[in-house]
Amino acid sequence: MSQPATSTGQDRSLLRAPILLKHPAGWLATGLGVGLAPRAPGTVGSIAALAPWLFLRELPLPAYVAVLAAFFAFGCWAARWVIRRTGVQDPGVVVLDEFVGMWITLAAAPAGWAWMLAGLLVFRLFDVLKPWPVSWADRRIKGGFGAMFDDALAGVFALLVLQLAARVLPL
Repeated sequence: MSQPATSTGQDRSLLRAPILLKHPAGWLATGLGVGLAPRAPGTVGSIAALAPWLFLRELPLPAYVAVLAAFFAFGCWAARWVIRRTGVQDPGVVVLDEFVGMWITLAAAPAGWAWMLAGLLVFRLFDVLKPWPVSWADRRIKGGFGAMFDDALAGVFALLVLQLAARVLPL
């Protein structure tokens, strides 16, 4: 029987790590295993998302959006698969949502390491603090879509803040 997510949800997910990594959905959801980090898997996943972003940023905008949409869709499927296996509604081992959130945040980021770091910090801020409507989505929308959606929404807000900062700050 499934139980609601608790502070021990991460621990329960880690106990099932061998099961998760026996299926492509588990590999995808955990960011190729990055989500199995024993501490701060969301932060580790956000940092890991920067490596593929260095390639994604070279794509034309329509291709970038298509990749985002594909990863979001596959993420919904993979997160749902992990949720079923762990019994945890938004398992910490699922970090593909952090990848998508970071890629949304950095979609129009100005060039330079300072902007990439600023995007990481702003995204983590929105992902951790979950201001409204991110908090609403986190509480109300469940399943694989819910696991992905709140981070995508946090990414949209982080994108807006980063774009505002780019207009105001000369980094």
